[in-house]
Amino acid sequence: MISAHQLTKRFGDFTAVDAIDVEVRRGEAFGFLGPNGAGKSSTMRMIGCVSPPSGGALRILGMDPATDGPAIRGRLGVVPQRDSLDEELTVRENILVYGRYFGMPRRVVNEKADELLEFAQLTERANSVVEPLSGGMKRRLTIARSLVNDPELLLLDEPTTGLDPQARHVLWDRLFRLKRSGVTLVLTTHYMDEAEQLCDRLVVMDGGRIVAEGSPRELIALHSTREVLELRFPADDHAPYAAKLTDLAQRVEVLPDRLLLYTEDGDATAAAVHDRGLAPLSVLARRSTLEDVFLHLTGRTLVD
Repeated sequence: MISAHQLTKRFGDFTAVDAIDVEVRRGEAFGFLGPNGAGKSSTMRMIGCVSPPSGGALRILGMDPATDGPAIRGRLGVVPQRDSLDEELTVRENILVYGRYFGMPRRVVNEKADELLEFAQLTERANSVVEPLSGGMKRRLTIARSLVNDPELLLLDEPTTGLDPQARHVLWDRLFRLKRSGVTLVLTTHYMDEAEQLCDRLVVMDGGRIVAEGSPRELIALHSTREVLELRFPADDHAPYAAKLTDLAQRVEVLPDRLLLYTEDGDATAAAVHDRGLAPLSVLARRSTLEDVFLHLTGRTLVD
């Protein structure tokens, strides 16, 4: 569905995407993860045929965006990072107008609107204007609108940013249903639990480059440990405690309020900590997550 080799995007002297290789297979959910400024959105805009590459080779649905942009866009669905709905129109009218952009006959787009409103759980709000709708409803409408042309490939740029947990889970359910129906999903996200829930494969980007690639499980196995032990001590500085425990874990990370010990067996490591006469205020053994991998690869420093 997508084949990129040495794909590059420059803005003057700044390289936003630095010679990346990506392959996306039909029917899978593929994710781009990375901090702000990693190059995710620039990559998505090139895939969406709205920003030309500065270098490398890119094929979408077997076609070249440089010469076949309109044909490719006609087979894509795009959910932008920010909703671009017509807020003075009704929910149904947003879908009808968007369908007409693709040259769909009025009868066909009317039937499609009914189907998409039901899919997005918005049938009861079909004749409501968009402006007063909740963020979750607007996001579901944006996704429904992007499906009006029956796309083979759906691009989602941070689809659930700003939504509450209930709205996020409803959207996850809708996206899972789409994938099961055969639509290929490509998404960017800041939410690690979302990536673990939705993505079959993903890449982690940092500074415009791909620093890791694989399934969520593969990335955890390769870049982290099976479990993480979190320890909190009655001290402002946890570094002295870390020095006493480095041999108990594959890696020890010092945070302002706790220590993270990366280990294969959290309970056994916790027992070893107590055997050394140390008494943490709290002890938590948990499974390693994609967030542990992400922070290990891209760092904990805030990126603006």
